[in-house]
Amino acid sequence: MVVFPSLSEGFGLPVLEAMGRGTPVICSNTGSLPEIVGNAALMHDPLNRQQLAQHMSQLWTDPALHAEYRQRGLQRATQFSWDRCARETLAVYEKV
Repeated sequence: MVVFPSLSEGFGLPVLEAMGRGTPVICSNTGSLPEIVGNAALMHDPLNRQQLAQHMSQLWTDPALHAEYRQRGLQRATQFSWDRCARETLAVYEKV
């Protein structure tokens, strides 16, 4: 698992990279992270250590939950790609 209790995150590349490699993610419910992970990660208040510990324990001890979030992450990561990023960036430049 990747645990990312960030107070502020610009885009969420670390969690996106983890999901793309089939690693379940636990991250903060702040900044851009909820938009990036969708329903593919366990989210928590970054200041709530008990909730974070509970999520970590759940993923560590429940193989079905681990497999579910592994699959969700892999699926979610397919919605993001560098090719798409380049195409959309180029489209903005061409429009301007």
